[in-house]
Amino acid sequence: MRIVEGIADVADLDTVLDRLNGAAAEPGVTVQAFDARYVVGRDHLKRAVELADRAIARGENVARERGVEILLYAAGRRQIDDALTMGVSEGRTPVVVLVSDAGGDERAEAATADAVADLLEPAATLDETAPERVRAFFDVTQAELDATDGGLAALVAERVALLDVEK
Repeated sequence: MRIVEGIADVADLDTVLDRLNGAAAEPGVTVQAFDARYVVGRDHLKRAVELADRAIARGENVARERGVEILLYAAGRRQIDDALTMGVSEGRTPVVVLVSDAGGDERAEAATADAVADLLEPAATLDETAPERVRAFFDVTQAELDATDGGLAALVAERVALLDVEK
């Protein structure tokens, strides 16, 4: 799994998504873009990939496409329309793009990550999390934050894992 960070200046969402998906070096490489303000770290996306791949292997996936299944897990949602809130939208947005080959082909991931990076304005965005936005999206209350030493990232990880329970 590779992470590409940057700024996307999106005038037409479909065009940008087509360009990102077209950057895949080989079939089987998944490219999924996220609004960086909803991502609470690399582990958030890594866990979403693991759980999505497990669901696909078991035939329990909700989405037909691996990238959409990863998005569902990252968002902790079963409804694609709800999960898309976490995706890229029109305008100038900090993004985190996940590049992952289902078979673990690191060469294909690296080539795709390089191609994706060429489509973005370089910027460190993985730390662009907007805590209030994340709390609202994942429905994290102050009482939950007060009750854990793990912080917001731990509570989001719990939401991601709970998607399996809710299926």
